[in-house]
Amino acid sequence: MTSRNRFAAACAMALAGTCIVSAQRDPGREVLAANDGWASLGGGVTGGALADADHVFVVGNRAEFLAALTVGPTGAPRILYVDGAIDANVDDSNQPLACEDYYAPGYTLDAFLAFYDPAGPWGPNPPANTAGSLEAGRRASAANQSARVRWRIPDNTTIVGVDKGATIRGAWLDIRGTTTTPRRNVIVRNITFEDVYDCFPAWTPRRNADGTWAGTGDWDAEYDAISLRETEGVWVDHNEFRDVATADSTLPIYFGSKYQVHDGHLDITNASDLVTVSYNRLRDHDKTMLIGSSDTAPRDVGRLRVTLHHNLFENLGQRVPRVRYGQVHVYNNYYVIRSGDTYGYSWGVGVQPLPVTSGIFAQNNFFRADKDVAPDRFIARFTNGRSIHAEGTLLNAAAANHGVDPLAEYNAVREPDLAEAVGWVPTLFLPIDRTLRVPSLIESEAGPFNWN
Repeated sequence: MTSRNRFAAACAMALAGTCIVSAQRDPGREVLAANDGWASLGGGVTGGALADADHVFVVGNRAEFLAALTVGPTGAPRILYVDGAIDANVDDSNQPLACEDYYAPGYTLDAFLAFYDPAGPWGPNPPANTAGSLEAGRRASAANQSARVRWRIPDNTTIVGVDKGATIRGAWLDIRGTTTTPRRNVIVRNITFEDVYDCFPAWTPRRNADGTWAGTGDWDAEYDAISLRETEGVWVDHNEFRDVATADSTLPIYFGSKYQVHDGHLDITNASDLVTVSYNRLRDHDKTMLIGSSDTAPRDVGRLRVTLHHNLFENLGQRVPRVRYGQVHVYNNYYVIRSGDTYGYSWGVGVQPLPVTSGIFAQNNFFRADKDVAPDRFIARFTNGRSIHAEGTLLNAAAANHGVDPLAEYNAVREPDLAEAVGWVPTLFLPIDRTLRVPSLIESEAGPFNWN
């Protein structure tokens, strides 16, 4: 009997709606601990822990995963145990789909590149998007892929890997409510999210002041591994996020710019609130985590409250996180910066309306950085960013008295200065570890684990 069949058989023998798969623990039934970050406010996060036997599923492919999301009443508590590797870019027979399989009639990438080449006859100002144009074909092709890989997650759901080998490749978990009905109460644990890629990123050329092409531009991809919009109460725990087959180092250069097929690993935007992100490994990516996506979003005021703790952030370019409006507690995380060539910044300080009552409150984070990465680069300021609180930070330290003050380092070389007061102090958190212990704790405990 395969490991998946053994697990399914154990679930089939569940008593009183509980899937008994281990004498020691069942992460599908676990809930967020009291005081574990912002997500513990109010009723906390239970996900699908109260699911009855009819709403507990073992899923091993795209079709099974999507079917499990729709069984029974909308919002009924449900648990999805991911067993093995699930690929999103597959057809209804679970056969792999390449980017070319999503092409709309009349579209090919080669034709698009030839037509929109800024060095070609149109320059950086091609004709507007019209029916039948190659840009319309790109959008239609993108919609074809989105229909396969964008998976909408309902309220009261737990998604958990059966063991550390549980993997979801290419899927965008879209956890999204509306302005009147937020999505609520979702747990995602013990999954490796791998190679979430957009076959059809949008192209925007950069122009000089005189309107001529600047020799570069931006390829903007659409899909995150996980995105939260209009969502309240989410716990993202013990996952891994990475690019392997589509790593940035493998991507071609078109029109002077990397053909970027990735967006974020985990983005929290559009008035989402009460989120705890703990014990994850986020690796080998550029844009990592956006908290707030607009400089003009009045609904974000008082929301976007997020806790990040005990995560590994390794070989990432930027947005770790980038924050607008939110109160974001960042503690006991391990930042590994391998190359200054691909590193932009870690903590992005964005919109903080006056009087300041929001921003990053960072405590006891450890940075291990290449020698060419100065600590003033850990922080970046954006529109109406005013302050950041950072204490207990260590850089490449072997002793607790070798601290670094990223804010002082930033203010010493950049204008305008950022203030230290963010107008709020965290109150919901588990015991904060000494910074010197952070690397060993994260290396041994973060990421997916075996439990079954």
